[in-house]
Amino acid sequence: MTQKLFTPNFILLILGQLTSLFGNFILKLALSMYVLDITGSAAVFASILSLAVIPTILLSPFGGILADRADRRNIMVVLDTLTGISVLGTALLLSGKNDLALISILLIILSILGAFETPTVQACIPTMLQGDNIIRGNAVVNQIASLSYLTAPMLGGVFYTMFGLQPVMYASVGCFIVTAAFECFIRLDYQRPARKEKILTIVRQDFTESMRYIIKEQTSIVKMLLLTAISRFFVMGILLVGLPFLIRTVLMLNAGYYGAAESTLAIATIVGSILAGLLGTRLQSHSPSVLLTLLGIFMLPAGIAFLLPVSPLIRYGIILVSFCGMQIVISIFSIAAVSLIQQRTPNHLIGKVMAYTSTITLCVQPMGQMVYGFLFDRFHNTVYLVLLPTAVIIGAIGLSATKFLPAPESDFYAQ
Repeated sequence: MTQKLFTPNFILLILGQLTSLFGNFILKLALSMYVLDITGSAAVFASILSLAVIPTILLSPFGGILADRADRRNIMVVLDTLTGISVLGTALLLSGKNDLALISILLIILSILGAFETPTVQACIPTMLQGDNIIRGNAVVNQIASLSYLTAPMLGGVFYTMFGLQPVMYASVGCFIVTAAFECFIRLDYQRPARKEKILTIVRQDFTESMRYIIKEQTSIVKMLLLTAISRFFVMGILLVGLPFLIRTVLMLNAGYYGAAESTLAIATIVGSILAGLLGTRLQSHSPSVLLTLLGIFMLPAGIAFLLPVSPLIRYGIILVSFCGMQIVISIFSIAAVSLIQQRTPNHLIGKVMAYTSTITLCVQPMGQMVYGFLFDRFHNTVYLVLLPTAVIIGAIGLSATKFLPAPESDFYAQ
């Protein structure tokens, strides 16, 4: 009998993700606008955000250990409740004198809590779903995140303009409390460990076991983590740094064009998630290499546009189509990679392995942004020298990846 995708557990999980992500997005937007208002510097908030990522990077492996050792439902409930309490406490303490320090502390707290929540949520999906539904489940979660990203900034900006920071923070608190309420009704199988061990012993044993599994027993996971890191390095550097730079600085178009591009990319992410869900088991073990090759192909027009004698608006249109294609492909790639890793990892290790995935992404993405920030500044007048070689490199990596990923007939996604 085929398992339903939208089981009661999964419905509760995605409803919780919807309210949690919406609360996070409106909170981050309101905080960034408030810091800009009181300091006049967007760089200040960017610096705070960058520093706040450090606890997530350092603590994610421990979050994975907790996700594999404790009741995942209870972890999610506690973490979302603590998030709501932290935001509420900060909102009540804001006075205009120490606001920047309080916001910095809040972002660090949220980073710490996120280090434990992300691997827990990702570990829940293969527990709730099986087989092809794992891919579809990840696609649905990705669609929820994209919809929240598409709507929350706009609504958060309106609410902040109308009511100020504290009411937006209170609304965010409400979102986190509702999330915790949804999660209370999730039912997951959990067996309490029979033996009580010291924390350091648990950490050492779990880390050793998970490393041995992915390095010696399931080397395909390491290869997939490597491809994920490569894709994040190149693509996030191009998308997050290159898009605003190309539109605002190189083409000298106003912020409205950049806002339209961001909204279009959010829609492209949703389209990619839908396609991933529709493809299902047709996303085989060789698919990530094919998708990387497609990624390079989609990037080519963006570079070629700056070699053609056309107007800025035509270049803008070419860039937008090119980047949307890249966004669709990277969305499918991310869902395929995560689903692949989840299906190849036993339940007692899934939290730790997903934590490694999050950690690698968090480490590599800022590196890509810094490298491409330097490259775009250096080749300001010849940006095709950045875009075209990157397209060729990504395509070449995709083609070569077919040699070390498992063959399609090995049924990599088999359960």
